[in-house]
Amino acid sequence: MKSFKQKVLAIVSRIPKGKTLSYKEVARRAGSPRASRAVGNIMNKNYDPHIPCHRVIRSDGKPGYYNRGTEVKIRLLRKEGAKLS
Repeated sequence: MKSFKQKVLAIVSRIPKGKTLSYKEVARRAGSPRASRAVGNIMNKNYDPHIPCHRVIRSDGKPGYYNRGTEVKIRLLRKEGAKLS
């Protein structure tokens, strides 16, 4: 059985370029709808370039935190054509 972290990383790794999911939606898809904060903590510790954690944003459409800098996250999302609030 996969751990919550493994489920989260698998979900995030499948977010296509130009698309985003909220922390809440990732938590829901991983089977723990109230664990959006845990998703954020997992993303904060991710440095694997194959897992596009920059594509996970806040529910209000704002980018939220990014372990490589919020400006970098915004630049990456805009380059991919993702929509932000």
